[in-house]
Amino acid sequence: MNQKKKTAVLGLVFILLLVFAYTENSTFFNSVGNIFLNPLLAVLFIFVHNVLVVSLILLGMTFYVGLVVNFMQNRKEEYVILQNPRIFALVFTVIIIFISILRASMLVYGEVMIETMFFVFLLSTPNTVIEGYGIFKTIEKTLKQKMTTKSLTWIYLIFLVAAIIEVVYMYLLTNIS
Repeated sequence: MNQKKKTAVLGLVFILLLVFAYTENSTFFNSVGNIFLNPLLAVLFIFVHNVLVVSLILLGMTFYVGLVVNFMQNRKEEYVILQNPRIFALVFTVIIIFISILRASMLVYGEVMIETMFFVFLLSTPNTVIEGYGIFKTIEKTLKQKMTTKSLTWIYLIFLVAAIIEVVYMYLLTNIS
């Protein structure tokens, strides 16, 4: 199969996985309260959720690289992201983290409350740094076309550590309250 066909198939798989991710995301956020009753299940559930998210980012970035390289060879504008992967990875990571924190705030309070946003940002900082680093490395390595199985294994391990810290953190917060 030539590279253009591979890119087209990758795009179709990406669209199908977006639909799957939407379903998984809805299930995750509807059952997150019950999941925390069992710590091991909570770690597993959060880890799988984060792996799906980062895998979807990886697939989307891989599709973008294939689209630019195989379909837009003569256009310089599209290569700006490929030529500056660290800057794009940083900006994209910040956007993802910010949206995730807003989503978590919506789950806790039912709405985004400006008065508590500083507290939410402060509480989520340790986990945000770990997950943000994993997202950043995923995007950067994919855009540089240097993603390897070893790199992906380390990225998934980062998210396993983040899931463990998140569950421990939630248990500490509930026991202090």
